[in-house]
Formats: sequence, structure tokens, C-alpha cells
Amino acid sequence: MDSDTIYQEALSRVHQVLERARATDLPEPTAGVLATVGPDGWPAARTVLLKELDHQGAVFYTNRNSRKGQHLAANPRAALCFHFQPLYEQVEIRGVVAAVSASEADHYWAQRERLSQLGAWASHQSDPLASRHELEARLEEVESRFPERVPRPPHWSGYRIIPSSIELWSAGDGRLHQRERYEHRPDGWSHFLLNP
Repeated sequence: MDSDTIYQEALSRVHQVLERARATDLPEPTAGVLATVGPDGWPAARTVLLKELDHQGAVFYTNRNSRKGQHLAANPRAALCFHFQPLYEQVEIRGVVAAVSASEADHYWAQRERLSQLGAWASHQSDPLASRHELEARLEEVESRFPERVPRPPHWSGYRIIPSSIELWSAGDGRLHQRERYEHRPDGWSHFLLNP
């Protein structure tokens, strides 16, 4: 099997897991834990929503001034892990992170609910907040500033994790789980099993 076929197989298998997750009662089947490392060397993890997965990679959107945005500016590498408890399955995607294009960000922004758009302007994500009233006051100000169309803030956009590895895990009896990794090496993509 050639390298591109191996990579396409990995992506197809992730899509299959996501489809199975969407068929469960999980309220957010595309929620995954994003892990980054800051300039100080400390790791951080938080939940993001996967908005797209194609041959270019896995896309999520956020405030670029947030802690995750600052981490990715300093160290553009990340891991995104999905644990689908009802399925007893897990997927991890690791790779280099790049910004999505402005047109991609604009396209997704236009699909967001108005309140989510306003919130992206009002929230200084990850900064200390003196009180909830402070946030609500900024939200009111933004609502009056944008009575109709809400433009995309310059600090809000998306990131794409360009996979260097994709790992699939499924639970097995006696902790003898099934672990498989698709990994990009200098000579292309490979596929192998891992000990559980």
C-alpha cells in the first residue's frame, strides 16, 4: 500500500469513528481535548470542537489571543484527543499547526449563531475577569455596535493540525486494548500496531 493510500485509510477510519459517535447520545460528539505546550514549557489541555477533518488536517476555531493561541504562536505543535466513552474508542491526532485561510475562517464565522459571534468580540479569552458584570457590559456594548451583521474579529480564526500521526484505540477485555498508529515518517506514511 502506498503512502497516500495509508493516510487516506487513516482519515477514513477516523471519519467512521466520528459517525459512530454522532449516532450515540453524546451531546458534543466532535469535542476533543487539545494539548499544547507554552513558551514556559508547561503543558495545557482544554476542550475544542472539531469543525473539519480532511486530507489537509483537523480544524478548530478560537480566539488567537487566548492561552492556546499564545501557545501555538510560540510552539505550533499540538495533540487532539477524542474519547468516545459509549463506543469505548479513542482517537488521537498529533501534528504541526497552521492557521486556516481568511476565507475559510470567514466561511465558518458566517455559520455561527449571532450570540456566539457577539461573544467572540466581548470575551477577552483567557484574561482575568473582575466580575461577570464586566463581561455582560462588554456584550451589551458589542450588541449596540453591531445591530445587524457581526463581522469576524481580527483576533478570531481557525487552526489546522496537519497530522504527523493518527492513533486509534479501542477497549479490549483484560486491558488488552487494540492500538494502531498511522505515522508520517521521512519516507511517507506507515501503519503499525502498538502494545496496549
